[in-house]
Amino acid sequence: MIIGVDVGTSVTKASLLNRDGSALVTHSMRSTLHRLPGGRVEQDLDEVIGSVVHVVRKVAEAADRAGVPVEALAITGQGDGLWLRDHQGRQVGPAISWLDARAADVLDRWGRTGVQRQVYRLTGSGMFPGSAGPLLAHLSEHAPERLERAAVAGYCVDAIVQRFTGEITVDASDASLPFLDVPTRSYSQEALQACGVAEHRRLLAEPAPPGKLFALDGGSAKALGLPAGLPVSAGPFDLPACAFGSGVSEVGDGALVIGTTLGCQVLRDDVAIDPDGEVAGMWLATPLADRYLRVMPAMVGTANLDWVLAMVGAGIDQLESLLAASRPGANGVSALSFLSGSGERAPFVDPRARGQFTGLSLETTQADLVRAMCEAVAYAARHNLETAGLTGAVSACGGGARSAAWSQIFADVLGRPLYVPHEVGVGARGAAMTAWDSLGEPVDREQWAAARRTVVPHPDAVEFYERGYRAYLASIDRARPHWGATS
Repeated sequence: MIIGVDVGTSVTKASLLNRDGSALVTHSMRSTLHRLPGGRVEQDLDEVIGSVVHVVRKVAEAADRAGVPVEALAITGQGDGLWLRDHQGRQVGPAISWLDARAADVLDRWGRTGVQRQVYRLTGSGMFPGSAGPLLAHLSEHAPERLERAAVAGYCVDAIVQRFTGEITVDASDASLPFLDVPTRSYSQEALQACGVAEHRRLLAEPAPPGKLFALDGGSAKALGLPAGLPVSAGPFDLPACAFGSGVSEVGDGALVIGTTLGCQVLRDDVAIDPDGEVAGMWLATPLADRYLRVMPAMVGTANLDWVLAMVGAGIDQLESLLAASRPGANGVSALSFLSGSGERAPFVDPRARGQFTGLSLETTQADLVRAMCEAVAYAARHNLETAGLTGAVSACGGGARSAAWSQIFADVLGRPLYVPHEVGVGARGAAMTAWDSLGEPVDREQWAAARRTVVPHPDAVEFYERGYRAYLASIDRARPHWGATS
């Protein structure tokens, strides 16, 4: 069996995984997200490492009690942001989260001067404030001493791997945004120069080749309750791990991660960058040398649901009944779901993007507002998946997929079945799948894909939502010119 670890933005989970993808035991622990003035969002690496040690040790103890040998430790986790470390893996200042907005002014400037477009044409990366490019540029201007003291500028997963194995590395999926030429898995010097950070190229670890395994060092092994030398698999990061863990296998298949934000991904066999398209989304290298993921990581998701439920004074336990109390179309109420203070980053990038409700009347109910927002997030999912090139099946995971009623809305809006894995911890499953591949013992992917429920779209609702989707796209076009005046 393999211990799969998923280090999320606020929760770390570890599971003891069978070869059929089922979990024998799972443990989780929260970590702290520090929100500070100036749009700063940070984490403490030592606390994150502590959360991993805690949950892995609990799972390792369960494996030992069950007499089950552990074959490997497979790690995935949040991507983007900037996790600066020294040669020993100690943090050089707090880790900067992908939610951070301190570099928003850098991105605004790059938008005006054409840097965003130039980098997009080179690597297909639509940068946003919490991505490595603008964050490196911001630190270079405002805190150059941090970059001088650092040995590596990486991400969450490779920060953990460095502490556990002593290796400075990075998975190609993490390295993909924004400097990597994804097909060749090499950094674009032109992209680094365009961002004005070419002098910091030394901080970027070379991407590990597909199938690379590392070895758990003695001190970490003791802390984790695992044998020294145990194989450690590093990545892919959580978005592609969820794609593969939820059953994506064929070119054109899509994955929908309905979490705090919405991860929309489509598996592709080529990297096709439209130089004149929206400067948004990203192309990711995957553990498969000839497969790539076109990713549209929207800023909408379950945070929208939490917000609208709080606004109407309802709890998550009331979601199913609220959605049942309002028919498709929410009795004439429609919404745009761009509620993040950072605006939107897919399928377009606009830090000024803002949400709205229209069609309100004295007859509008709490249920109408909740349904309208849930429909808006589903429309956003379709917008992103279609932009990413969806042609095949769609799998869904994340907290939002646990709602039967909301899953039905997604299926109806997409106009195709939605496949939802029965097992939780899909990211850890994807990481474990990669680890087994690296060990030369690939799992039966068809067996993993079979362990899921199917949400079948209702034909009448599909027809209704087709019209609603066209209206949604038109409402975005009408709203975009006015966002700057409302921010």
